[in-house]
Order: sequence, then C-alpha cells, then structure tokens
Amino acid sequence: MVAAASSQVSKSHNPITTKHSNTSSMDESGGFIDSDDIDEHDEKGQSIILNIISQLRPGSDLTRVTLPTFILEKKSMLERVTNQLQFPNLLLEAHKETDQLTRFVKTLKWYLAGWHIAPKAVKKPLNPVLGELFTCYWDLPNKQQAFYIAEQTSHHPPESSYFYMIPESHIRLDGVVIPKSKFLGNSSAAMMEGLTVLSYLDIKDSNGKPEKYTFSEPNIYVRGILFGKMKIEMGDHMIVTSSKYSADIEFKTKGFVSGTYDAILGKVKDNKGAELFEISGKWNDVMYIKDLRAKNAKKNVFYSTHTDKPLKPKVHPLKEQDEYESRKLWKEVVQALANSDQETATEEKFKIEEYQRNLAKKRLEDGVEFQPRIFVKSKPGKDLDFYIYKYIPNDAPPEEQIKSILEVIPILPGQKYTDKFNIPAFEKHEQQHHLLRHQK
Repeated sequence: MVAAASSQVSKSHNPITTKHSNTSSMDESGGFIDSDDIDEHDEKGQSIILNIISQLRPGSDLTRVTLPTFILEKKSMLERVTNQLQFPNLLLEAHKETDQLTRFVKTLKWYLAGWHIAPKAVKKPLNPVLGELFTCYWDLPNKQQAFYIAEQTSHHPPESSYFYMIPESHIRLDGVVIPKSKFLGNSSAAMMEGLTVLSYLDIKDSNGKPEKYTFSEPNIYVRGILFGKMKIEMGDHMIVTSSKYSADIEFKTKGFVSGTYDAILGKVKDNKGAELFEISGKWNDVMYIKDLRAKNAKKNVFYSTHTDKPLKPKVHPLKEQDEYESRKLWKEVVQALANSDQETATEEKFKIEEYQRNLAKKRLEDGVEFQPRIFVKSKPGKDLDFYIYKYIPNDAPPEEQIKSILEVIPILPGQKYTDKFNIPAFEKHEQQHHLLRHQK
C-alpha cells in the first residue's frame, strides 16, 4: 500500500504550529536577507562539545539537545545545492565551445568555480525533512532563464534529488546529494555520495545521444569539534567524466606537520590514459592549469574566485509557497538564527522534527510508504536513483520545455498550486507515459 506525500501537506496538517514573529529579516519575495552566512566568521572558536554540555540538566530530554546556533546555516541543503549553480556564464561559455577537449576543460572550470561559495565560518545546512521542496530561477544576462527544482526523496539515507535546466541553451542537470556523517574523534566528516549528471542536449555523441558529463563531490571535514579552533576542509577526490575525457582532482587536507589548507591537484586525461592538463592551486582562491602536452609549459590562471560575482537565484514569494517549501518550512528557525536566538531556534527546529517523527510513526502503523511528489525512482542501470517525473523531450522547442517545467511545480511569482500537484510523482509519471503511448 502506498501513501501520497499530499497527506503531509494539507492545510490541516501544517508541519509546524507557531506564532509568527517579527519578519524584519525577510524581504518581500520570501527570501531571507543575509541567509547565505557568507561573511560570518567563527564566534571566537566556540566548542561544540562545551555548548552541548551546557544544554544538559538533570532529567533533561536528550532529544532536545541540538547543535549550537553558530554551527547551523540559515538555509536547507536543498537550497545549498544552488551555490554550485551561481556561475551560469561559465557553463554557457563551455556549452558554446566547438572543440570537445576545450569544452571538457571549460566545463570542469565551471564545476570547480562554485565550491568557494560557502560561509567563512563552519556551518552546517539544515537537514531537509522528507518531502521538503525548494524551487528557484535565474534571470540570466543573455535574457534566458534557468530553473531549479529539488525534493528530499529519502530520509534514511538522506537523499536530496534535484533538476536544473536552461532550456534555450539546451543545458540540463540532474543530480542527487547523499551526505553520510562520520565521527572521527576531534573531527567529523560528511562523505558526499551521489552524483551530478550534466547533458548538453544539442551536442550529440557518436551514438546520437546528448553529450554527458558526470561529477562526483569532494568530502567535507570539520576539524576541532572537541578542542581547538574549528576549521572546515574539503578532501579526497572529485571525479569528472565524459565519453572521451576525465579529470581526477584531489582536494588535499592539511597534514599535522606540513602541507597547506585548501589545495587541489589533479590531471585531465583522455580515455586512453594520456595526461593532457594539470590542475593545481586552491579551490577557494586561484586555480592554475598547465598543458602537459607542451614542453616547458608554464602554469596559467585557470580560474580566480576573485573575478566573477555569483548570480544568486530568485525565489517566488513566501505567501505563494507550499508548506513544505524550504523557506516557508524553516522560516521561524531561520529568523531565530538570524537573531542569534538559540533557544527559539532549538524550539522551532524541534517542532518540525517532532512532527516528522510522528508522521513516520503513523506511516509505519498504517503500513504505507512515503512517495515523493516530484521525483520518481529510476530503473536499474541509470546514473541516479531519482529523476524528475516529467518527461521533457530533449529536442522539443525551448518554449515547450519551459511550459513543461512550470507544470511540475510553481517556480515563478504568480504561479499557483493545483490539486494535481499532490498526486504522487510515480502516478503522474505513469499517466504521462500512458498519454504518450496513446498519442503514438
């Protein structure tokens, strides 16, 4: 027996019941001012363990013990993914390149460019609840639009599924983020499983299919969680592949005695193993490229994080959002975080999480399963576990693709939800396939 996600989003089952506080930190579009935490620094190296200990009282409820305010970012993981998408100019430039190797290198540059968009302080995004949604869009400098849709499709393990598209430039991204936490003594790690798949829909490979790239993510380490000053590092390998070329970029962590923070080193190779380029530098500063095919070649600037200004996404008004859209769902928590009010942030966060625990218990008692409203489980052999349910033909005119995207969920200001939205994604997917077969 299957339960639709709509049972979680009816107005009579609001995920949180709370009074509305002062919303001076929110703009009229429903976006939170200073929600990126980009310019915030660690608060004098506070210790997480000391903060947790300070919450303990004789007879206290351990389920109410939470991470301290200064460790929580003012956005959900579903929104955090969009940090990687804030340099569309680099992606558009890569797509226009006619030479396949140069296109691969420029695509790699785009992917590397976004990692530095993160808080200077050690921050952890809010964990999305099951069925949580986030949508946004970009008005691009070339007068086109880009669209992003994300949904939390699994809770154990936590899996965030997303879709991004620039229809008029024939660019599509599908992906899943699966962070798995590990405790390593004085450090913790987020092992970033999952994958991003980029398709240039109008560039065909030898099999007549869209040119495809896959991207893995480096892992994230937080040092000094018990003693010392907290520091975040990215480490291990990031792999980028296409049909003819691949890149293995190592994000190096600093050793106890030697080394430096934030360094990267890697190679671009062809599918026969020949080394073509070397990538080095720092992922949050300046990165360099060296042509290994040329004798006595020198390093040149590949990308400087100090040049381009990120293009932030736009979000439709808070009043038009579904109860499970990230900014509406976490509104009171984010407001409290913005005010450095840890007590209120803890209380409001607990309300949301306790409601989710009750929903999970009810599903278990009723013998039903959660079903996403936007993404469907993929068949074996696919790159990803989930894809958006809507079939969007690669060769359809851009205006038809845009129409299809906006039918999935309201993204632009003024769009309204319909009853059809609450139908489980797998049912809508089956209905669409039945209609397509009938039309043929």
